[in-house]
Amino acid sequence: MLASELAEILTERCAAAEKREKVVAIHPAGIEFANELVGQPINEIAEIGTGHASYGTEIRKGIRLARFVALRG
Repeated sequence: MLASELAEILTERCAAAEKREKVVAIHPAGIEFANELVGQPINEIAEIGTGHASYGTEIRKGIRLARFVALRG
């Protein structure tokens, strides 16, 4: 999956999130796409997807959590 596709998914997830839950909405994306995100420019994806490169940290948290949690449908 391309970085631009991942950024687009992140944009959609953040847009769908409630006002005070935008940052929290990033973690499930990191969990769901952990394998696809490995080796990708995480800060760039965060910048394009959210407007904040610093949210790359939140994506990385999701990637690390993916080993321990499963998303509910």
